[in-house]
Amino acid sequence: MKVKYDKEADAAFIRMSDKKPSGAVEIIEGVFFTRLRKNEIVAIEILDAAKKIPISTLYKLELPKTAA
Repeated sequence: MKVKYDKEADAAFIRMSDKKPSGAVEIIEGVFFTRLRKNEIVAIEILDAAKKIPISTLYKLELPKTAA
């Protein structure tokens, strides 16, 4: 997974796959899922990111604990 934040544009881009996307779907205003034809999400783009998420958490990844 690759995470980028453009401070000038206030845009965050989270890429989860190197596969070439076929398009994007805006799920709420300024938040896009980039996807493959078979609806597999390959990236998330967030415009006006600082207004929507705490930017300091953008580079942190937490995984839920799984049962052993």
